[in-house]
Amino acid sequence: MNGSRISVGLQLGTQPPLTATRAFLLGARAMRLDSVMLIDHFQNIFPNVIWDKDLTWLAARRPTPHEFFDYQVLFGYFASRVGRMRLGVGVTEPIRRHPVLLAQAMMTLSHVTKRAPILGIGAGERMNLDPYGLDSSHPVARLEEALQIIRLCLSTQGPITFSGKHFRLQRATMDLKPAPDRVPEIWVAGHGPRMLALTGRYGDGWYPTTVVAPREYADKLAKVRAAATDAGRNPAVITPALRRFMVIAATEHEARAMLKTKVIRALGLMTPADLWRQAGVVHPFGEHFNPLVDFVPDHYDRTTMDDAIAAVPDSLVAEGPLLWGTPDQVVTKLRAFGDAGLRHVVLAPVSGLVSKRAALYGLSATGRIARSL
Repeated sequence: MNGSRISVGLQLGTQPPLTATRAFLLGARAMRLDSVMLIDHFQNIFPNVIWDKDLTWLAARRPTPHEFFDYQVLFGYFASRVGRMRLGVGVTEPIRRHPVLLAQAMMTLSHVTKRAPILGIGAGERMNLDPYGLDSSHPVARLEEALQIIRLCLSTQGPITFSGKHFRLQRATMDLKPAPDRVPEIWVAGHGPRMLALTGRYGDGWYPTTVVAPREYADKLAKVRAAATDAGRNPAVITPALRRFMVIAATEHEARAMLKTKVIRALGLMTPADLWRQAGVVHPFGEHFNPLVDFVPDHYDRTTMDDAIAAVPDSLVAEGPLLWGTPDQVVTKLRAFGDAGLRHVVLAPVSGLVSKRAALYGLSATGRIARSL
């Protein structure tokens, strides 16, 4: 055991009612968590065709799963309420939002918060792009250009000229600069080889979601650090982070019972196809289906979704990227990732989808986990 501390953040929902999101933010502050991260979505991963009380208690309160606040507006609302916590987005992408706009928003945030904000960024998800007529082709190449532009905005004095395949700037003025000592950090949501390399070349943090085991985490972190070294950067400046969906309960029996609910099993559909193959089955949406990129919720009818959820193997839910158990069990699992290099984990307690009671317990358990780590 290396004994290094793991700081803990909370992923906040960005759906109405605002009073609930604000209450969770204030709870996170009271528990002295390190960060709160918002998400940037137009759509939910749950299609309208299955959004009912059989899926989740929230369906009685929200007529649609697809209402989301704009995270940049929420930044402004929350900036005076986060105290010493870091505020960030986890994650956005440079297709809906031009990289200069992303840089401007994060630099603005640095002037109204007490600590450096976090720009979590990835290559994009088709659910937020294709239905809206946005081009989702060449996402990694587009992201690389965007990262270069954001870096220029954060540090360059004077107009910026940039000539790429996807973005072109001709003496573009962006004279706003970050607040002193609060330069926004760029955390890249990388999983594959190209994205890990981008993280090393341009990132201040690595922010994966679907890494399953500590050994896998250590191997991929090594690739990030090697890319940083190759780019002439100090790999030690990159924060090894992780976002984890979490099913948490007071007893293991209760946690296991939640793993069997329809709404938690549905999350198994968001597990990459290679993990399905390791479980001995083919993902119901295709052998090479990448749910982090390819899933567009309302492209599927009720029967297709119900059959797909029923096909999720129990082992995939219990042994995949979902973090589950009692607070003590979760702490043990996260310490194993700490031994692999993890230094900051953002928890998203999805057990709150099962019941209101589980939602409240998930918040308090996050604080307990943070104190233990």
